Amino acid sequence: MIRVLIVDDDALVRAGLAMMLDGVEDVVVVGEAADGDQVPAAVREHGPDVVLMDIRMPRVDGLVATEKLRVMAQPPEVIVLTTFDSDENVLRALRCGASGFLLKDTPPAEIMHAVRRVAAGEPMLSPGVTRTLITHIAGGSGTDRKGRAESTLESLSEREVEVALAIGQGKSNAEIGAELYMSLATVKAYVSRLLTKLDMNNRVQIALLVHDAGHI
Repeated sequence: MIRVLIVDDDALVRAGLAMMLDGVEDVVVVGEAADGDQVPAAVREHGPDVVLMDIRMPRVDGLVATEKLRVMAQPPEVIVLTTFDSDENVLRALRCGASGFLLKDTPPAEIMHAVRRVAAGEPMLSPGVTRTLITHIAGGSGTDRKGRAESTLESLSEREVEVALAIGQGKSNAEIGAELYMSLATVKAYVSRLLTKLDMNNRVQIALLVHDAGHI
């Protein structure tokens, strides 16, 4: 069973999401929170696999709450909920460790698909959508961030850089394997190695790093 915590200051939104998720056999809603300041305690109490996190809340917003979760020893995956796909906070959400985002009017079937993917350790955004999102909301990288990103990439091996660039270009593991003449297992091993070496949570953050370095 996939354990889900719902965080939103709107009681109707929480009720609607809970009703939808509770109707699915492999998902259970283990708890709810009405503000970001309640999230750490709720996570410790309920032990969710996935947190559906609203961005705008009265006391502590979902981005700050996500940052607090990601420093836990075994943090849950976070899917940030937002009203607009052009919301500038989406980029910050991905940078601080969220596995992706959903629009609040996302169809139920897509929400379930996202929850299952994230629970399985995959970003909820497809590689193509990830690239489109980054291009749409990132605008440009500041000079300092660009320098840090370039320096980080320089610390990688040549092969690791090739894999990172392919991720940044929105390619799937199968496409990376075909392009670099690597088996799927080897590609997965490189992706895992990159996440560990870069201290990142998912491939979305790798794509953001590549974007910041100016390679997208």
